[in-house]
Amino acid sequence: MPHSHRIAAAQMDIRLGEPKANLDAMIKTLEATATNGAQLTIFPECSLSGYCFDSREEAMPYAESIPGPSCERLADACSRLDVFAIMGMLETADDQLFNACVLIGPQGVAGSYRKIHLPFLGIDRFTDPGDRPFVVHSAGELRVGMNICYDSAFPESARVMALDGADLIALPTNFPPGAECMAAHVANTRAMENNVYYACVNRVGVERGFPFIGQSKVCDPSGRVIAGAAHTDEAILYADIDVQRARTKRIVRVPEKHIIDRFDDRRPEMYSRVNAK
Repeated sequence: MPHSHRIAAAQMDIRLGEPKANLDAMIKTLEATATNGAQLTIFPECSLSGYCFDSREEAMPYAESIPGPSCERLADACSRLDVFAIMGMLETADDQLFNACVLIGPQGVAGSYRKIHLPFLGIDRFTDPGDRPFVVHSAGELRVGMNICYDSAFPESARVMALDGADLIALPTNFPPGAECMAAHVANTRAMENNVYYACVNRVGVERGFPFIGQSKVCDPSGRVIAGAAHTDEAILYADIDVQRARTKRIVRVPEKHIIDRFDDRRPEMYSRVNAK
């Protein structure tokens, strides 16, 4: 099994209510990242639909099922290129509306996630809270967990998937002004405290007066930035994921003198307050 897997993070602008144009742009980007050896490309939150809808009724026509027409079109591209992609979208299921992301590979949908923590902002004012537990999915040999944007403010979101064996946690996001500290620090912290790779993939551009701040990054298990875009321009970031490093939780810095194991050193019996309302 190869230990290294190249991923790409696509910091892109998105057009509100224009899913075909957005998907065209994502597939064009996917072709470029595949040419550069990326086995997984991650796109921002709501990259298919846009984010700043003013009502549930306005957003509903741009929501799709998973799988659905856009998933199928992206799956065709993934099959042709033999790669995986994570796309942010609005998902409709019966009469519910979710802020979701979907992992798609050469065989079609490999997993999906519905945003659990909802801020009072954009479409999240009108979506339903995610109703499924956090799950780790396979993108080839790479084990991938997914969160969306505000989920990253809740450490338990990443910790559960790290405990379940994630090598990489992907965070499609739409960080606006006010989230500068999140963009600057959250990926590094979640990566370090869980000894995983963490990819925070933000969008850029302006939507209904809301600018988005970019600053996408990929961090390694020490929390170090290994690819970053410290700006608000479109960009593609590349990073190589060493799965053995993510899976080695016991870190020996000085033999017999300095050893860190943030999983084995946990004290879950002392954390009951975390689960209380």
